[in-house]
Amino acid sequence: MFWLIYTDVKVTEGQWKDCHNYLVTADSIDGEWSEPIHINSSGFDPSLFHDDDGKKYFVNMCWDHRVGNHNFYGIVLQEYSAEQQKLIGKSAIIFKGTDIKLTEAPHLYKINGYYYLLTAEGGTKYDHQATIARSKNLWGPYEVHPDNPLITSFPYPRNPLQKAGHASMVQTHTNEWFLVHLTGRPLPRTGQPILDPRGYCPLGRETAIQRLEWKHDWPYVVGGNQPSTSIEGPAIEEVQWEKDYPEKDEFNTDTLNLHFQSLRIPLDDTILSLTDNPGHLRLYGKESLTSKFTQAFIARRWQHFNFTAETKVAFNPESFQQTASLVNYYNTQNWTSFGITWNEEKGRILDLISCDNFAFNQPLNGNEIPVPEHVKYVYLRAVVQTNYYEYSYSFDGANWSTLPIQFEAYKLSDDYINGGGFFTGAFVGMHCQDTSGASLHADFDYFLYKELTGN
Repeated sequence: MFWLIYTDVKVTEGQWKDCHNYLVTADSIDGEWSEPIHINSSGFDPSLFHDDDGKKYFVNMCWDHRVGNHNFYGIVLQEYSAEQQKLIGKSAIIFKGTDIKLTEAPHLYKINGYYYLLTAEGGTKYDHQATIARSKNLWGPYEVHPDNPLITSFPYPRNPLQKAGHASMVQTHTNEWFLVHLTGRPLPRTGQPILDPRGYCPLGRETAIQRLEWKHDWPYVVGGNQPSTSIEGPAIEEVQWEKDYPEKDEFNTDTLNLHFQSLRIPLDDTILSLTDNPGHLRLYGKESLTSKFTQAFIARRWQHFNFTAETKVAFNPESFQQTASLVNYYNTQNWTSFGITWNEEKGRILDLISCDNFAFNQPLNGNEIPVPEHVKYVYLRAVVQTNYYEYSYSFDGANWSTLPIQFEAYKLSDDYINGGGFFTGAFVGMHCQDTSGASLHADFDYFLYKELTGN
């Protein structure tokens, strides 16, 4: 059986989080998954521990909303009945964390007679770390690792892998131990102080893996408690995986590649279609990029510091409220958009809009680019080169013109966003807007994402 535990966080600002924790199961990792079972709503980052006596236990961080109290109250444990599909018996706080605080992300393991509780502390930014404690009794008390933390980047500002923490352990069938953890890679900042600020991570949260070794019944990261950029692989036969995203997706299938994502809701055939114009991704214009409701927006993550993204779009707007564009995006308050819209004097035009923590700008104002009447498709391109990115266009796919405007990549990072970002990193993709309500469609013929050398 596969057991999947997750949190639905309703609120990200203020005194409450209003989190709901759910469990789904499946006989195969590919599904189909069961209907979700609501477990509790006391906090986030839940996990399920399967003890060797057959009992199961649910752990999560507990949220304290009381004014004057630290919000991270501790790690709460309660038994879960698979038969009754609910928590049973008492619940108890088994670990309050260390003086680093912000204790979250609990995972329980039973190894050589000890219960090990692995948690994340310090928050998910540059103070991040993983803390591990152990006990002979599931309910505690837990003693903290004598050389805590298990892993962190905080004392190592020159390490290219920062924000290391929020980890889990795995033992392979070859009896090797590994630690998988979250991390972030800041952009290089030549000539800038290395400590404050430490930098910006437009690729968002990433996952890294380290080797573990055991000493005196405690795990240690091989090479010290900071992340390594490369490690010795496990002693198993190497498997090479084919790329799961084509460099150029020509939309010749009935389903969208899994690398593409939409915001908040899946897009139905009133918004997105791969069959209304075969060989194209058709988007029916909906709300603006600032909307938190229904956007006709399909995008994929930035996965490299240097890459080219390109698309080819047919769009015939009749109003300035209608736009089809190539977008680089962090959230509703931080993005840039370059594409086809309409102007009373010029007709179809190419225009550029930026949204910088909700400050709006149209850098081409008065110099919008007319689209020739005979042109059906317009080619749009974004080139990201580490710290900056630029937009280009072509009316024939051969001759390109680059806009004389550079955007700073760091502004699409978790670290730049007002109030702090939420770990997604930057996206690039295709958007169709029609705030007139007519749902005018745009046809995207392909989408190219190509890594550039030097990543």
